Amino acid sequence: MLKKWIAYLLFLPLGALAQEMQAEVQVISSNVQNTNKQVFKTMETAMREFINNNSWTQERFEQEEKLKCTFVFNIIEQVTVGSFRATLQVQYSRPVYNSDYRSPLVNILDNDVNFQYLENDRLEFIANTHTSNLTSIIAYYVYIILGMDHDSFEKNSGQPYYVSAQNIVNNAQNDPQGVGWRNYDGNTNRYWLVDNLLNPAFSGITNCYYEYHRNGLDQMHEVSQQESAKSNMAKSIVALQAVHQKRPNSYLMNSFFDAKVNEIVQIFKDGPDVNTDLMLKTLKRIDANNSSQYDQIANRQR
Repeated sequence: MLKKWIAYLLFLPLGALAQEMQAEVQVISSNVQNTNKQVFKTMETAMREFINNNSWTQERFEQEEKLKCTFVFNIIEQVTVGSFRATLQVQYSRPVYNSDYRSPLVNILDNDVNFQYLENDRLEFIANTHTSNLTSIIAYYVYIILGMDHDSFEKNSGQPYYVSAQNIVNNAQNDPQGVGWRNYDGNTNRYWLVDNLLNPAFSGITNCYYEYHRNGLDQMHEVSQQESAKSNMAKSIVALQAVHQKRPNSYLMNSFFDAKVNEIVQIFKDGPDVNTDLMLKTLKRIDANNSSQYDQIANRQR
């Protein structure tokens, strides 16, 4: 039985290899003309190997437990030789107990990815040291994925990974290329995401990760439990209202719904019928941008 589904962690001796990630990496370079395209192929390979061959934790991950995620770099321009400006889409979907379904947990678009890379550069990451904007950005999102994944299986178990991500933020403060690491770089950046995740004012969102998945989706494999599972999911969403009242329009809340809106609609417009009146009112209040999508759930009840 998988470690996550029996709710305990097995730890390896210090220094043992874990290799927790199974990432797909894509580098899109169609916007860049008059340059050696081979550099983007080696860049893609180097990034994939950097994510998948590094050991990010001391936990034991079996092959089937590795976190399947995608990193899509869209190169906007080559500023100078070896210097690039890009966007990065990071996605991760969590396995659901006793099913083939994977639930979207991370869906983040980072528009401020500036980095340097020369063909055949070796990508390295050293904890507590900012050696490269590229490796710091990748490592940051690896830890965000690890933290959110852990929080969805066990309450507050993502904290050590968020702390690692925040250390990367702190170490990158003085990088002149490092837009997105500082609180004044905007309201939706790497600084604010991990700040929200570690701020007790947003604990309702990280608690929702657990309640929504462990007491909701992970119970859906039993037909007799599907109604109560959906009710638990609805209650976990309603509980987000308390966070919204304290911190309206937060980056973390928006990120939650960027990943979840389609899933929420699909689950609640089909299957066993549960009372969704309060959940719908909450959704339209705290995720107003997707209000029209939630009408699909309301239409079911007419």
